[in-house]
Amino acid sequence: MITEDLAPTGVLRASINLGNPVLAQGSPDAPSGVTVDIARELGTRLGVPVELVAFDAARKSFEAMTSGRADICFLAIEQKRAEQVAFTAPYVLIEGVYAVRADSAVTTPDGMDRPGVRIGVNKGSAYDLYLTRTLRHATLVRGEDGITAFRDQGLDAVAGVRQPLTQYVAGHPELRLVEPRFMEIRQALGTTRDRSPETVRYLSEAIEELKASGFVAAALRRAGQADDLVAPA
Repeated sequence: MITEDLAPTGVLRASINLGNPVLAQGSPDAPSGVTVDIARELGTRLGVPVELVAFDAARKSFEAMTSGRADICFLAIEQKRAEQVAFTAPYVLIEGVYAVRADSAVTTPDGMDRPGVRIGVNKGSAYDLYLTRTLRHATLVRGEDGITAFRDQGLDAVAGVRQPLTQYVAGHPELRLVEPRFMEIRQALGTTRDRSPETVRYLSEAIEELKASGFVAAALRRAGQADDLVAPA
């Protein structure tokens, strides 16, 4: 049965990434947000309690999933992760953007990929994985927090999720965003690839139902996020 396959301990253990404030807020002891709401709804549907295992970075959330400490995760679809995680279709679409100093010569994302350009990123984030695959000349500087690396090391740019990076730039008039986005980040529900096809299909169908019913949009609004971030069916 799906319940026994997905929650073999009798508890649905959900890995929550608090490092993305669009998807999760609060503290490790009391997380909240759209991912928490989806995890709890799945637990209700399966008839099992939910344990929220929260982390401060996507790579830690991914490691919890792949090491057996969690049964489901909420991460961006990325081909490196997909080698170990079976993803549903996305439930939320967000964007990856760059920020630079206001006097930077860079005006487009393509202009960032030049020799000598150093870009701060959160280690193991979706945009770190994407830029690792796509940049040919610029150098990524990975840290626990890309903004901190950008500031402390005097880097040329920082890459991140649009919403928190926009908020940071708003408080630092010496900086600006580089438009348009350099990537679309497809946030999805995932589980390990050793689950049965029926279990993966159940999760995929559940996500589609939660999008179509307005559940995801309502959860985003409760968390103070824009409900137009919901991915299309």
